[in-house]
Amino acid sequence: MAFEEGQKAAGTSNSLAAWAPERWTISSDWQPLVNRFFAGPQGRALADFVRQRLVAGATIYPGHPLRALELTPLSKVKVVIIGQDPYHGPGQAQGLAFSVSQGYRLPPSLRNIYKEISRDPELGPSDVDFPVDGSLHAWATQGVLLLNTCLTVEDGLPASHAQQGWEVLTRAVVQAVVATNKGVVFMLWGAHAQAMRPVIEASDTQSTHLVLVANHPSPLSALRPPQPFIGCRHFSLANSYLIQNNHSPVVWKGDSLNII
Repeated sequence: MAFEEGQKAAGTSNSLAAWAPERWTISSDWQPLVNRFFAGPQGRALADFVRQRLVAGATIYPGHPLRALELTPLSKVKVVIIGQDPYHGPGQAQGLAFSVSQGYRLPPSLRNIYKEISRDPELGPSDVDFPVDGSLHAWATQGVLLLNTCLTVEDGLPASHAQQGWEVLTRAVVQAVVATNKGVVFMLWGAHAQAMRPVIEASDTQSTHLVLVANHPSPLSALRPPQPFIGCRHFSLANSYLIQNNHSPVVWKGDSLNII
């Protein structure tokens, strides 16, 4: 079932109408890991929590919590960008970290991400204009896993589903990437994402992956020391490492992505 069809089956907006993992299409190579999680105690507890919140009338985003695992198969992951939880405004979240649905205003953090890409001389000519499209779908289909550590949130309540079980799944996802693939680049922006670094390093016994760290791209921290996000050049550094490890570089900007 395509994502749009599954979304229609679950509801008419990007909100979650029911706890229905069987409707959330994902790549087949993620399925065993996801099945184990939902069958285990943390997965069952998470299901109970979300069902209770839905019964209580909570509006929960997004309609497809596992969309990152649909668009980016495990076998194709070459970059991992870790976010915190989905956007908590109507229509924004689409199941991809930092990405916002088409037609919605660019969030400040995403605007700074685009700014950093635009100013990096290794990625081609810069342009003063920002894109109007905040969907990072094109990155996901190139092998960039846009993974929030918590995969659902309630309307207007950031971090409202934190520590309810999603983090167990997303840690397992990161561990699977580290163990299965070679030469992956992990971009960890801010303290929350950097808390995943020990998970990566504990699993990367042969040191085959590159971990890049910087402040969060939020305007509150993007320019602050000790590791400002603006000027970090993570996107060109990632491409250099991918090429060294026989991966194709990511097209971070270009007319085809509406990122100029």
